[in-house]
Amino acid sequence: MSTLYVVATPIGNLFDASARSIEVLGSVDGILAEDTRRTRKLLGRFELRTSLTSLHAHNEASRIPRVVARLDAGEDLALVSDAGTPLVSDPGERLVRAVLDSGHAVVPVPGPSAIVTALMGAGFPTVPFSFYGFVPRKVKDRTVLLDELLSADHTSVVFESPERLADLLEDFMALGGADRQVVVAREMTKIHEEFFRGTTAEAARYYAENKARGEVTVVVSPRAPVEGRAKVDQAAAQALARALLSEGVTPSRAAREVSSRLGIAKNLAYDIVLLLEDISEE
Repeated sequence: MSTLYVVATPIGNLFDASARSIEVLGSVDGILAEDTRRTRKLLGRFELRTSLTSLHAHNEASRIPRVVARLDAGEDLALVSDAGTPLVSDPGERLVRAVLDSGHAVVPVPGPSAIVTALMGAGFPTVPFSFYGFVPRKVKDRTVLLDELLSADHTSVVFESPERLADLLEDFMALGGADRQVVVAREMTKIHEEFFRGTTAEAARYYAENKARGEVTVVVSPRAPVEGRAKVDQAAAQALARALLSEGVTPSRAAREVSSRLGIAKNLAYDIVLLLEDISEE
């Protein structure tokens, strides 16, 4: 039985590479890398000469049979991403599943992660937290995610490209999140590392004037607790929902308003709105 090592690599500062990760990368028969150019720099820094094979989102499926064949032949291999911990918003899930199904071992070698690093510097509660990957580009999917971030009672983490960061902040504000505390972590562990802390509105103004560059991770604070509203006032929620619907507000927007204004769970607000809609159609 051969082994596929899933190895976390530095997200910026090469000295964040663990001794174990360097030992593994130097001892395996080959490394599967999302970007061979970036991985080659890491290997060069530690004077490693292990052969590299590209494995990224566009060729993962076609690479799997070859990887399994190499493992079947007795080789040990390592999988790395561009930076950080593989499989987390990076390719490799299908490969790992195929390797396990073929009877070989998968051994994780933990290390740097942009998600955990951003949480460490954000100053928000870390347990529990949710990670949502990259923010969707499609308007509908994007709105659904941002709604979820707005209603979350725990800390949330997302990835975004620097080119779309300003749009993300503007969209979040448009949905009612202007006063939510956020941390924009940029170029973590690198020379130009930056942690911007403030409200979404403040972050939007800052990045409208200062174009973001490099890798970006956004941490969103939990929704502030609403004092004295542990019990849901059904009558008040129904009255507000009914008034909003009568004004022509869409059900989804009405549910967000009910949730935000009365401090109740978003799924319960949706239930109240949908119930009123069903009654009105009878």
